[in-house]
Amino acid sequence: MMKKKIVFLSGAGMSQESGIPTFRDSDGLWENHSIEDIATPQGFERNPTLVLEFYNARRRHAKSVKPNWGHDQIAALEKKYEVVVITQNVDSLHEIAGSTKVIHLHGELNKMRSVKNDSVNFDCYEDINLGDLAPDGGQLRPDIVWFGEEVPKMEMAVQEVAEADIFVVIGTSLQVYPAASLVQFVYSSVPKYIIDPKKPSGISNSSFVFIEKIASEGMEELIRLLQND
Repeated sequence: MMKKKIVFLSGAGMSQESGIPTFRDSDGLWENHSIEDIATPQGFERNPTLVLEFYNARRRHAKSVKPNWGHDQIAALEKKYEVVVITQNVDSLHEIAGSTKVIHLHGELNKMRSVKNDSVNFDCYEDINLGDLAPDGGQLRPDIVWFGEEVPKMEMAVQEVAEADIFVVIGTSLQVYPAASLVQFVYSSVPKYIIDPKKPSGISNSSFVFIEKIASEGMEELIRLLQND
């Protein structure tokens, strides 16, 4: 008997419980910089040192945090289900927790690439500095999808969502596109859940089951609901 496929779409609220602030919060890492300065290609062109230092700091901080109970519970579901995690987060907490199929829509802190080639990346666990070059001679930059750049793994994510038997949104307000548009590719007959302390605006109450809790507490409730399925 084939396992049912659960597809998760996870966002910043998923990692927030592990101590990674979100840039949308008043105490977020991004508050001292505008998005245009540190998360756009234009910002990198204007001040590459600032952008590299910003992501170096995030990478160093990510080394100090651990997966939370929510990450662990998602990974544990692989015992019973085929689990695919599509994440907007750039940390590796899902993988560290044990999830084996994770699609990073917005790139990864632990990857870097040349400014000349967005199709080849390299492992990155230390700082990237101005003057650090890829084999093709291009300056290395974080392999992060910045605002205004194409999301190369979007097509892969759409395919997974379209094959879901169960779809779960966790820790995201569904305000960042194109990731938020993934909900449109879930078949109407598929059970759909949203785990977040606040209901995302513009989502029909009839199409989703809302679990208004933080990620770890919401996962416990989700598992109880799935056991009754």
